[in-house]
Amino acid sequence: MTRFFEQLDDLASITGERGLPLWLDRAIFVFLVLTFVSAPHSIAATQIAWLTGMAIWFLRLAVRPRPKLSFRWIDAALWAFFVWSAITSVFSYAPDISIDKLRGTAIFLIFYFAYYNLRSRRAVYFLSFAMIVSCMVNVAWTPVQRWRGRGVEVSGVAPGGPLGKALLWNGDTLLEADGVKISTPDALAAAVENKEITKVKVYRPDYYFTVDVKRSDLLVGESSAQKLGFLEWKKSRNWRSTGFYGHYTTYAEVLQLIGSLAFGLLVAALLSRRKRANKLADAQPPSLGVTVGLVFAIAGIALALLLTVTRASQLAFMISSAFVVVIGAGRRWLLAALGIGLPIVVVGLLFLQQSRQVGFFDANDDSIKWRETVWHEGFDLWKESPRHMIVGVGMDSIKRYADEWRLFDEGRLPVGHFHSTPLQLLVERGIPALLIWLWILGIYIFILRRGLLRNRAINADWKRDGILLGCLGGAIGFFASGLVHYNLGDQEVAMAFFLLMALGLRAAESFPETVVNDT
Repeated sequence: MTRFFEQLDDLASITGERGLPLWLDRAIFVFLVLTFVSAPHSIAATQIAWLTGMAIWFLRLAVRPRPKLSFRWIDAALWAFFVWSAITSVFSYAPDISIDKLRGTAIFLIFYFAYYNLRSRRAVYFLSFAMIVSCMVNVAWTPVQRWRGRGVEVSGVAPGGPLGKALLWNGDTLLEADGVKISTPDALAAAVENKEITKVKVYRPDYYFTVDVKRSDLLVGESSAQKLGFLEWKKSRNWRSTGFYGHYTTYAEVLQLIGSLAFGLLVAALLSRRKRANKLADAQPPSLGVTVGLVFAIAGIALALLLTVTRASQLAFMISSAFVVVIGAGRRWLLAALGIGLPIVVVGLLFLQQSRQVGFFDANDDSIKWRETVWHEGFDLWKESPRHMIVGVGMDSIKRYADEWRLFDEGRLPVGHFHSTPLQLLVERGIPALLIWLWILGIYIFILRRGLLRNRAINADWKRDGILLGCLGGAIGFFASGLVHYNLGDQEVAMAFFLLMALGLRAAESFPETVVNDT
């Protein structure tokens, strides 16, 4: 046990503390690790680890010797964004809803928990790789889950049978009966026979819904398929992967961020090995095992991202990767990367066509039509009055006033959001909110770029270079996908983004391996 604590103290750069401060610092770092390894999987586990660690950190700030805090331009921008969000909540059409929504806006505090407790470059490296390795758990499970299949995908549905009368189609997949998962027609038939009405959860590409299947509609037959009114069935292998999250877009956005980090590390690793082979650098390159591991990690993440069938996140990852290659290796390496990437893109387009029956840019795609509709509505609402342009209508106020404002195709579409981070900020919090958010991203990208230049000037180790590249690519990808996704409003994605921001800003700094405390 003594050896364990010595290694923990060394990794966390806990030096000089005794008694209560020592144990508080140890506990904080343990919960910091749990936060990073939970982020690729679960919002609940991530928030529990973060909020517990945050509570201990607040206690630690009250105990001498106190950790030293600072205030920089990035802090000014982050707090300005939160304060402006609070101001717009007061002026909201539904202040009770908007003020309650501030809890989600405060998710940026996870950045401070991570940033101030990453007290050594070694800890930055450790948690970067820990996050990637943790992500491999759901990445490995995703193709296994697809291979195993799920539910009962039916074909030859009879219009006069119980499924046909419930308005089910050929190709629908039946997943649950009264909340219990089903994997065979026999299980479904048994559930229907036991109740007058059975609620069956169904997946139809891109949609989950529930129908009522009536016992009185069962047909006469020897097999369960005949009784339920269909000819054939199979395990479904056609759905949009969600990892351990509940939604494919959330999973795709997190994969884009972590994939960018892994890709940045791989590019830095390959360049380091090449420079060492050509005797252009003295820094120790990564081992072959680490390099191969990063290759497999990126391949797995790319496959999982493909299986989400989420075009914006896939395109964002391609944009991120292109920036990483150009900034990290130079433009001449971009052609080689395109030679590797284009076949993957072609496979992705074919998979998209088979899975969703749409092209990458398909004017007939319902999701594109949906976005075009809400984009027009949102922009029209924003420019409707000076009040809307300056302070917006208030966060989530559209949930109360959507009908009055004739949003979402006058109620024909489900009430949600505007499928764009910039537009959502404009409509809900006015143009200052958007300008402040762009200020945050601009400062972040500037610091990462400056850190890269400094790192290369001193020919430092490849891991630092890779983290800076990966975080830079991830930030660009996050902005790109945010044009058509409200990714900032997705707490799981926002937490991953702010955790990577802490890693990136710490990697950009030339801080010593020990932390100076304010005594």
